[in-house]
Amino acid sequence: MKPGYVYMLTNKPDGVLYIGVTDNLARRVEQHRSRAVPGFTKDYNCHRLVWFERFENIHDARLVERRMKKWNRAWKLARIVERNPEWRDLVDTLNQ
Repeated sequence: MKPGYVYMLTNKPDGVLYIGVTDNLARRVEQHRSRAVPGFTKDYNCHRLVWFERFENIHDARLVERRMKKWNRAWKLARIVERNPEWRDLVDTLNQ
C-alpha cells in the first residue's frame, strides 16, 4: 500500500483554504503552483502549502481528507496554527 498525504493550500495567510489528498505531495504542490490543475486552486490562486500530514496508507489519507472537508473553518485554522502559526509556505520542507 502506498503512503498518502492530506494537505491544505491557501492564497494568503488566513485566506481561502483548499484541502487535498495525494500520494506524491511535492509533485502535486508543483502542479498547483504551475496552475496545471484546473478548478478551485487555479481560480483562487491557492499555491501556499500551509499544512500537511503523512499517512502510511493512501486510503487512510482519503478518509481524513473527506472528514476535514466537512469541518468548519475554525477547526481547519486551528489545525494550521497548531503546526504553522506564521502560515509559512512549507514547500521547502518537502525535500528535507
